[in-house]
Amino acid sequence: MPGIETVGLFSKPNAVKAAELVPELVRWLEARKLRLRLDPVTAEYAGRGPGLPPEQVAEGCDLIIVLGGDGTLLTAARAVGGRDVPVFAVNLGGLGFLTTIPADQIFTDLEAALRGELRIGRRRMLHCELERGGQTVSTYEALNDVVVNKSQIARMADLEAHVDAHYVCDFKADGLIVATPTGSTAYSLSAGGPIVFPSVGCLCLTPICPHTLTNRPVILPDTSTIRIRVRSADGETFLTVDGQTGQPLRHDDLVICRSSEHVVRLVRPPNQKFFDVLRAKLKWGER
Repeated sequence: MPGIETVGLFSKPNAVKAAELVPELVRWLEARKLRLRLDPVTAEYAGRGPGLPPEQVAEGCDLIIVLGGDGTLLTAARAVGGRDVPVFAVNLGGLGFLTTIPADQIFTDLEAALRGELRIGRRRMLHCELERGGQTVSTYEALNDVVVNKSQIARMADLEAHVDAHYVCDFKADGLIVATPTGSTAYSLSAGGPIVFPSVGCLCLTPICPHTLTNRPVILPDTSTIRIRVRSADGETFLTVDGQTGQPLRHDDLVICRSSEHVVRLVRPPNQKFFDVLRAKLKWGER
């Protein structure tokens, strides 16, 4: 990644570690004559005015730095909006499947990044469309998952699922998750879905607490189009994208998911492998 001139920064809100790190990081970057574009949270930590709307931060950037956890990275990934910009994600606490660069290595790894020495992992995003009355009313891009789930206490969602031209079944469940390989270690994993190696070209359809216990997660080709028809009454289900944004659903709404044209380019530590992350985060092999 040589030739970096402009860097965008996203930070986790209300994070003591981020508030402590941002001023030092800003000074470090500016000492190297780099131009900075800050989101509102980072600008507040740095004492630099209101900052830019998140969707504008990545404009003209050669590198994006994310300070926080996976949630902050998901916000930044959607804001990048398919731009071909490497994302340098720093873990400031929590589980951090995606933000794998430790805070105490940030400056060492940034030096390596500026020299073009770090690896890039390409993570395919998920495109979602919401159709209502035959018209597309909303579109979304997700890095982890799209979820259709119940919004009422003690009431299951009624959902009809198709994959391409094939009818799957009618699900009575708390909901359905459509997950990318990246999202396989997020909500889908908690719902009993499989862990998928990041480079595998697939999507995972995972039911949440299905009434029929034989409804199990299904791995699908990443060329598939998944259609989920809402059979519940208006307001009884909700569409959630990456656990952060979405909207209430109506009866007969159609949620359409397919692999996106966009990828997120994650900067990876040079010697860290996927199974290293699983062992560290899931405590595999501990005695």
